[in-house]
Amino acid sequence: MSEVLMPDPPDTPAVPDLLPLLTLADAVMFPAMVVPLIVQGEREVKAIENAALGQKVVGLFWQRQPGEAFDPQAMGQTGTAAYIVRLVRLADGRLQLLLQGLARIQIQQLVYTDPYPVARVRVIADPEGRSTTLEGLARGVLSLFQEVVQLAPYLPNELGIAAANIPEPGMLADFIATHLNLKLEERQTILDTLDVAERLRKVTELLQREKEILEIGRKAQQEMSKAQRDYVLRQQLEAIRRELGETDERQAEMQALRERLQHAQLPEEARKEAERELERLARMLPGAPEYVVARTYLDWILDLPWQVSTADKLDIKQARQVLDEDHYDLERIKDRILEYLAVRTLKPDAKGPLLCFVGPPGVGKTSLGQSIARALGRKFVRLSLGGVRDEAEIRGHRRTYIGALPGRIIQGLRRAGAKNPVFMLDEVDKLSVGFQGDPAAALLEVLDPEQNHAFVDHYLAVPFDLSRVMFICTANVTDTIPLALLDRLEVLELPGYTEEEKLEIARRYLVPRQLAESGLAPAQLSLTDAALRCLVREYTREAGVRNLERWIGAVCRKIARQVSEGKTGPFSVDTAQLEDLLEPPRFRTEALLGEDEVGVATGLAWTPAGGDVLFVEAAIVPGKGRLTLTGNLGEVMQESAQAALTYARARADQLGIDADFYQRSDVHIHVPAGAIPKDGPSAGITMATALISALTRRPVYKRVAMTGEITLSGRVLPIGGVKEKVLAAQRVGVHTVILPRANRVDLREVPASVRNDIRFMFVEHMDEVLPVALHPVGKSERESVELPASL
Repeated sequence: MSEVLMPDPPDTPAVPDLLPLLTLADAVMFPAMVVPLIVQGEREVKAIENAALGQKVVGLFWQRQPGEAFDPQAMGQTGTAAYIVRLVRLADGRLQLLLQGLARIQIQQLVYTDPYPVARVRVIADPEGRSTTLEGLARGVLSLFQEVVQLAPYLPNELGIAAANIPEPGMLADFIATHLNLKLEERQTILDTLDVAERLRKVTELLQREKEILEIGRKAQQEMSKAQRDYVLRQQLEAIRRELGETDERQAEMQALRERLQHAQLPEEARKEAERELERLARMLPGAPEYVVARTYLDWILDLPWQVSTADKLDIKQARQVLDEDHYDLERIKDRILEYLAVRTLKPDAKGPLLCFVGPPGVGKTSLGQSIARALGRKFVRLSLGGVRDEAEIRGHRRTYIGALPGRIIQGLRRAGAKNPVFMLDEVDKLSVGFQGDPAAALLEVLDPEQNHAFVDHYLAVPFDLSRVMFICTANVTDTIPLALLDRLEVLELPGYTEEEKLEIARRYLVPRQLAESGLAPAQLSLTDAALRCLVREYTREAGVRNLERWIGAVCRKIARQVSEGKTGPFSVDTAQLEDLLEPPRFRTEALLGEDEVGVATGLAWTPAGGDVLFVEAAIVPGKGRLTLTGNLGEVMQESAQAALTYARARADQLGIDADFYQRSDVHIHVPAGAIPKDGPSAGITMATALISALTRRPVYKRVAMTGEITLSGRVLPIGGVKEKVLAAQRVGVHTVILPRANRVDLREVPASVRNDIRFMFVEHMDEVLPVALHPVGKSERESVELPASL
């Protein structure tokens, strides 16, 4: 860093006609004003250096739109000629200046702009002499400025004295404008005002505005001080009232909270936290923002059932009666509940089971939880978890957040009013993960018997005992449940209902309920068993009974309309009346299965809504051995189709197929309902049967359904979902089901009525499947085995 000392400026330095120009982006300089300045940029540095070598005077103008380019259009109309008092060269090439304003100047002609702008300027001096008007304006400005100095904390008192010693009115206006907190546009306006009287008037307006702003600020400060003084006086007043034994409304409120706390029987840790929050509340003003937060927290912690529980009904016979009244069948579920009651009878402190009901929609998972609560004599709370993606929904929000609340677990217990309800977590398989956290991870503590005795909600911040709660989860599938959460659950499968079970459920529960909802008496309408069976077979195709109840409700509403129109009953609805009351049947068993045909085999599939029937189609077309798979098939299902084709090629001689068929033809395998994704290995033997049927021209029995995985050698491997698949086969009228031999044990889960209604064939190899699934080969059929010449 080097410093260049300039000689002392003369009393009134002369302003030359030609001046180098310097534009300022963040300052407006007035005459007689001393300003420190940092100059950077090649153009500006050259201008200052050349000016320092000459008469040491530069022209300063404010540029409204700051930028690297010199823009005369963006400059102020009036600038200031400034004398360079000091110049210091910094190490990075910048210049540090100390400038003294000399006079107002205006540009008459821009001489050149490169390498830096130089202009011919005109000096504008204030007129000499003081008229009466100027004297009055100057005195008014000085008086107002001295008042502002007294009000403004950023102006030293010495400025008022300095202003009083300025002899010229124009210089006084410039001095005051220099020290006021003004915008750059306002400073430039003062600089552009050449008439001294007008300049004094504008400065007077700015001073008046500044004075009003400062007075408002002082008034606000005084009001704040008054609020603080009032707070101290209120505290003293409350102390006096306590000494005199007087109580007011707020004291009565505090006393009521203390009485609630005394009778709440909180655990030790929760009691200490409540007492601390209560004392904190007593010291707050009712209008304070934290007052509502503290009061809400106390209400929550005092309303929770810390020690309140309902007495369990341990009468096993009565519990069995309640479960049978509410639900038909479901023996496995009922036995598990009765086992729990038996254990509670022998060991009262036994922990509740963590059950998870898994099954297709409409089989009664949620209503079963209500029946369990009624059988145990407990309160019932249901929490739907479908689409929940915020961990705070389970654990609650911390009290630092605006509008914070406890999680849904604590909210449910508050609604129940007991610490041992039956708490149903519905749709646990549909939890989502968002940026707010993983709610499934928060459930791990809730559902872990080793941890939930000290569950800490973020809002309460104290442990709450959940070990007495009987948690029941429901799900359609277990695949989407995190493994750590699934490991804590006892999974109980609820498969779809058989036709006979649906008829019994309709008689016992659905028809009476829909009669009541339609305003009909039981004697006014009766549905025959044939009508109910027709609704089951031809109007619904589901694992549960939800749609069946809708159709029964539709029949009841039709009859209710006839009654309201004046027709008398009683009404009896048989199969013949159903089509008159309702639309034509949606499902026809004969239409669904159709006639036996070549290349179309009946398969069985498992879906989250229960079992289903799918038809696998195979076609042989001219080509060069390409395999085409369509129908939105997954990778595993595509591999099964490839394995089926390899098996057919390997067994071509035994099946009577041309060994070179794949060289002259393409194979196309399609599974209808292409919009629905399909995957899994269990369609392997179905694809092989359809393919071999297309190659041999032997039709496939449509009423023979099959499921099983196929290997390259033709072995049939076991699959899952046997019960759901068999029930689906029975619904569509299949009379024979082909299953892998290893799945024989799974038939124990199939109801006896279904086992008696369907013929089962257990196979280990594909060679055992074809004689059962395909039509026998006759002489004429044998001739049709040969592929067409075009192939």
